[in-house]
Amino acid sequence: MTEITGSTNKLLTINVSQQSWEVKRIEEKNRTSYLGGKGLGLKIYYDTLRDHLADIDPLGKENPLIFMAGVFTGTGAVCSARFAGVTKSPLTGIMITSSCGGPFGGALRTAGYDGLLISGKSDSPLYVEITSGNVMFHDAQKIWGMDTEETQKAAGLSKWDGELVIGPAGENGVLYANIKSGHRFLGRGGMGAVMGSKNLKAVVVRGHAYKVRPAAKQMFHKVRSRASRFIAKNEFSDKYRSFGTAYNVLPGIKAGYVPVRNFKYRTDDRFKLLSGEAMAEKYGTSSSSCIPCSIQCGHKGTFPDGTVKQIPEYETTGLWGPNIDNYDSDKIGEWNLLMNRLGLDTISTGGTVSWAMEAGERGLRKTELRFGRTDNIAGIIDDIAYRRGEGAELALGSRTLSSRYGGKDFAIQVKGLEMAAYDPRGAWGQGLSYAVANRGACHLSAFPVALEVLFRFLDPYTTKAKAFWVDFFENFYAALNSLQTCQFTSFAYLLEPFPVRIFPGFLLKRAMQYLPSIAVRFLNFGVLNKTWESITGIKLSQKDFLRAGRRIHLLERYMNTQMGISQKDDTLPGRFLTEKDTNHPVNKTVSLKPMLETYYKRKGYDEHGRPGKKDLKALGIDDAYCDRKE
Repeated sequence: MTEITGSTNKLLTINVSQQSWEVKRIEEKNRTSYLGGKGLGLKIYYDTLRDHLADIDPLGKENPLIFMAGVFTGTGAVCSARFAGVTKSPLTGIMITSSCGGPFGGALRTAGYDGLLISGKSDSPLYVEITSGNVMFHDAQKIWGMDTEETQKAAGLSKWDGELVIGPAGENGVLYANIKSGHRFLGRGGMGAVMGSKNLKAVVVRGHAYKVRPAAKQMFHKVRSRASRFIAKNEFSDKYRSFGTAYNVLPGIKAGYVPVRNFKYRTDDRFKLLSGEAMAEKYGTSSSSCIPCSIQCGHKGTFPDGTVKQIPEYETTGLWGPNIDNYDSDKIGEWNLLMNRLGLDTISTGGTVSWAMEAGERGLRKTELRFGRTDNIAGIIDDIAYRRGEGAELALGSRTLSSRYGGKDFAIQVKGLEMAAYDPRGAWGQGLSYAVANRGACHLSAFPVALEVLFRFLDPYTTKAKAFWVDFFENFYAALNSLQTCQFTSFAYLLEPFPVRIFPGFLLKRAMQYLPSIAVRFLNFGVLNKTWESITGIKLSQKDFLRAGRRIHLLERYMNTQMGISQKDDTLPGRFLTEKDTNHPVNKTVSLKPMLETYYKRKGYDEHGRPGKKDLKALGIDDAYCDRKE
């Protein structure tokens, strides 16, 4: 078996129109500047289409679909079974990036490639098979129409292989269709629709031709051991390991970030029936996670009908539970499985359906969907995937529907992307993060709700320090999602090392709230940059790491401004800015404007929301990557 040290810096490019392929070289300077994963994918997209970003039709053959592994991928580093997808979103009309677990990234790396760029459009259904030295194009007529699980079975996968598949939703152009790899998904923004628009049903990579080895083995193993210890000691990691992301339910009920009836209300004690703790007891859950994984947030359980199903994530549980006035976890598990098989993003599907329920209640649009009614939900999910009847309209998302029928104030989306199950009236920093996140209402762009509620470091009902921490974590996560490693490791890496570990909790809380520029100096995430150094042999300080994250974030923002994004788009649905009356004891709306003003100053954006030219120049964002052929 051939060994790879660090990275191959090989980008496999495939044109499905011509059924041709070639290998291009990624310059080492761009590897260092953009790290890999999300960052390098954005850079490659930008350099491919920089003069035509605004003109690209997301569902046209000119829109490239890019998949990038990270330096960590395939090395056995902690929680490194991840890769990134990058493209222009048909749902939002701007850039969309997504991080995914599953086997595809490792298979791509061990086939000898760091990234894959797919362009063009096949004349007929196609699936692509990739090996270390060849790309084969196969007719996909027999598997077109299959759901994601059926397609995976038809691919004949070995344990060394990885796959990307779409279901009927992607084939039929649902604007929020997703892509499946293993039992994980590139979930947001409609990447499955982009893949379907190319008549591409599946991509299979036959890996294991190469072994990825670190440049400094001893250093790598030492840092990996330290990372594992931090995760093992961290309370947050332990909760996710025990209960999955549905652990977030109980804190949400108390804090008031639970979405109830299309986010009209923000808490309900009945949500306890859907908590991670309740589902662990009810279904006898066990781990169902990526390999290698130390967090093990994924769980599966045995449902009353005897079938073993994935336990829905918190976001799915919130949006298909109290957000539509449903408290039956069996039904949520059933719908989650159905959406996964059809290839639908559970967040955008849930947000669009709940908007339709309220629009019907208000008489804006005819529908049989009603809050609390569950007998017709499976049918409407199926109709969305096949774009039948009412489902044909719902496939367009809540922004388009609210523009058509009215009800924009309760269309719970930002920049066209539906919001995850955290009501920003219960966590103002999360509200700021939703408003400014590059891909739309992304809960993971900075995830300040963790600081505000889960760890209680910040007062959720103040504007103070929110812009600072949103800015910091946008940069931090942009870099982390370029390495690639799981975002859930970040709390262990930031909170377990000395000196934070021995710092009195009440002092740390006060420092983060009132002296954030001092508090941030105590955060030590050396396991990330040291793991990078051990794999690549290239030194990367914590300062360099954050600078790379800032570069990646500003590049994405700069690309979006060329696609029409401006200051007017950095806002929240009117519901969160004007409606105080909820069933939570604290009745407040989000004080967004002062946070935005401070945030813009920190980012260096002008009054139109554009990154400053000096920053773009200083960060080298206009440097092109090298596209020499191998």
